[in-house]
Amino acid sequence: MMTPLNILFVEDNSHDMELVLGELRRAGFDPKWKRVQTEPDFLAELNHAPDIILSDYSMPQFNGLRAAELLQASGLNIPFILISGTVDEDVAVEAMKHGATDYLLKDRIARLPNAVERALAQKRLHDERQRTQEELVWKTAFLEAQVDAALDGILVVNNQGRQILQNQRMKDIWKIPPHIASNDDDAAQLQFVASRTKNPRQFADKIAYLYSHPDEVSRDEIELVDGTVLDRYSAPVRGKAGQRYGRIWTFRDITGQRILAEQLRQSQKMEAIGQLAGGVAHDFNNILAAIQLQASLLEAGGGLCPEQLEYSREIGTTVQRAADLTRQLLLFSRKETLQLRDLDLNKSIGDMTKMLRRTLGEAVQLRFNFAMEPLCLHADAGMLDQVLLNLAVNARDAMARGGKLAIETSSVEFDVTTAAQIPAARPGSFVCLSVSDTGCGIPPEILPRIFEPFFTTKEAGKGTGLGLATVFGIVQQHKGWVSVYSEVGRGTTFRVYLPRLAAPSGQNGIEPPVSAAVCGGTETILFVEDDFLLRPYALKILSQLGYRVFTAADGAEALDIWERHRDEIHLLLTDLVLPGGITGKDLGRRLLREHPKLKVIYTSGYSAEVVGGGFSFVEGVNFLNKPFQAKKLAQIIRERLDKPA
Repeated sequence: MMTPLNILFVEDNSHDMELVLGELRRAGFDPKWKRVQTEPDFLAELNHAPDIILSDYSMPQFNGLRAAELLQASGLNIPFILISGTVDEDVAVEAMKHGATDYLLKDRIARLPNAVERALAQKRLHDERQRTQEELVWKTAFLEAQVDAALDGILVVNNQGRQILQNQRMKDIWKIPPHIASNDDDAAQLQFVASRTKNPRQFADKIAYLYSHPDEVSRDEIELVDGTVLDRYSAPVRGKAGQRYGRIWTFRDITGQRILAEQLRQSQKMEAIGQLAGGVAHDFNNILAAIQLQASLLEAGGGLCPEQLEYSREIGTTVQRAADLTRQLLLFSRKETLQLRDLDLNKSIGDMTKMLRRTLGEAVQLRFNFAMEPLCLHADAGMLDQVLLNLAVNARDAMARGGKLAIETSSVEFDVTTAAQIPAARPGSFVCLSVSDTGCGIPPEILPRIFEPFFTTKEAGKGTGLGLATVFGIVQQHKGWVSVYSEVGRGTTFRVYLPRLAAPSGQNGIEPPVSAAVCGGTETILFVEDDFLLRPYALKILSQLGYRVFTAADGAEALDIWERHRDEIHLLLTDLVLPGGITGKDLGRRLLREHPKLKVIYTSGYSAEVVGGGFSFVEGVNFLNKPFQAKKLAQIIRERLDKPA
């Protein structure tokens, strides 16, 4: 059976080329070839990745040394054999320095098949070695990331007790000060850790015992002076041949979990991650609320030129988009519900253009092609923005040297026959979001895995492997599907299909617009907010509206003010999450028991559906979701105060 061989000839003599092809055919090769004689043609053909390059030394417009130099500069691993009737030893050496694999005299052309086989074998060996090296680097990076991301504190020591590895969680659990953690004095760190336990002597004796019994595996619990309980595990580190390299210690905070069943441990870890995400999102919403109110103060102050006014309004728009992104963290932590409403896909994407241009940079040429008619769908606006942003960023990363990105919208009808030919499709009317790039493309062997969580082909540290997985999950939540078409070297097109609405339902969940003409008043408000960034700006807006305001940073301070001014206070405006053990709910209940006619408005970075818990929270009535605009704050306060008791 003939061996296929894709050849790029750098040759001006067709007769010499035919001689070479004849020798290769006689040796069992089935050559397919392209011939170039100039540098631009050579560079263009390199993109097609030939199996081997056979180059003459000297031609009128080009030469073999220059071709070898260009190939070496490209970084491509393509065997290069120099063939000439005049090449001497010095030239051959120079060619090898420039990356040539081998050289051959034309009067010894019979040696060519062996030279080609040897060059191809060297290429296979090089590719395998490179794949092995890349796999080793990836596995090392993956293991290091696992250790750094572990919820347990991890400490590894050698046979002499010297520290080899310690992750950040170890330092956090034991509250090891930086000057001790960064010190090479292991004895000082051990002494500090022992001092944090309720029984330092017992802790030190246990460590000494395990050092004197290096083969023993140990597991027990340690109680710290602050009441924290740690599950301590220690075992020898052994190689495949049984040789002992040292000892590993892990420490897990199991405070409050002793009574939980073993089968719940893994779910608790995921819950902890969710709590972290929700806490970050909640705190970030406080910051966004402060920014939103500052922008409102700028506009209310007057005196802004049109350009400054546009900047101020752009701040408000950007804050809203940031709030949409934080909702994804809240959804992940189950502290938020999907906010589905009727949308026009064209308008939703149009609102993203400025953000996309800033994100993608000047190297990417961005082109939009919207359908002529409105494309209505029932979706979560923030999630839809995230789909587009993830696809656009993924396309940008595929175009390392820049390129073109086309974003298109259209309507599509699938009948039963057509839908049956497409995985995940179904009959009906759909909107289609298409994102096409001119990037490197996706190899066919990788294409089936691109939506797998944590799967990425990017270098360590340059990709999480969650972008396309997030897109896939969001689209599935919206009862749609994603199709992908890609060619290596020619780019990729993602098409997102979502169910289309024939017309808006009128029940889109969009909050009614806040009237531009808002009224203040002279009533007295007790304002309780622990966020030091948000509190002064909200206070300034309330004061500008004419209200008399008492401010408190927590429930205890609020109760103290209430005791002294209860007969003067008309409305309580309180955050739900407060420090000090008294929540906004607790505060509202207590004050309403003492003064049933008191008006109360609650605020939170979480949605009303999630924070309810038996409480009746209604957005825009007695609940205000952060971040909020100054006009919305003024409106809900006025409506609440004017509502009969």
